[in-house]
Amino acid sequence: MSTERRTPLDRRRVADTALCLLNETGLDGLTLRAIAKELDVKAPALYWHFKDKQALLDEMATEMYRRMVAGTRFDPSGTWQDVLRTVNGGLRAALLGYRDGAKVYSGSRFTGIDHAPEQEAYLHVMTGAGFTLAQAAQAAMTTNAYTIGFVTEEQGVEPRPGQRREGYDVAERARMLADFPLSAAAGREIFTDFDRRFEEGLELVIAGIGARYEIA
Repeated sequence: MSTERRTPLDRRRVADTALCLLNETGLDGLTLRAIAKELDVKAPALYWHFKDKQALLDEMATEMYRRMVAGTRFDPSGTWQDVLRTVNGGLRAALLGYRDGAKVYSGSRFTGIDHAPEQEAYLHVMTGAGFTLAQAAQAAMTTNAYTIGFVTEEQGVEPRPGQRREGYDVAERARMLADFPLSAAAGREIFTDFDRRFEEGLELVIAGIGARYEIA
């Protein structure tokens, strides 16, 4: 009988394993049974830590956030615009690090208060720039929704960087829409150069926030 001690099973270890499997299976193929097999435990053992798959997704999203913050911190002395650029650029990069990353993150809730220090610092910058607390919260929610939505669509075209799904060939699309020249030409704008389009879209949102609340 083996005397090798196993690493204790806890929520973070399960979430780490699930995030690793996510790149192989995608969200639809990620099951508690598959995670248990990878951990070499019985599936019921996971229910001590997570009552259902959504609870696991919440922990996965929280772990994604921890890793994002560790790799991307904004300058609290910067402008509010730069803070929004940094935060949302970091969020997009974090989501793109995992297959279906945006789907996992969307609608999930944080399982602790890991987000509180960064949120407090963000609100401090925004209110210091002249936003009310309500306006600062709305700006965060709006840019966050833009980023998650953009990456959801981006990963719908390219589940992994450089891996394009069938049906998103721009040249083929243009041939099919030959009788609609503007729509045909728009395909290159919609389905290519995601980095540029994300940054341009974020600038539009940021400009709208400044104009709406009359803050330069």
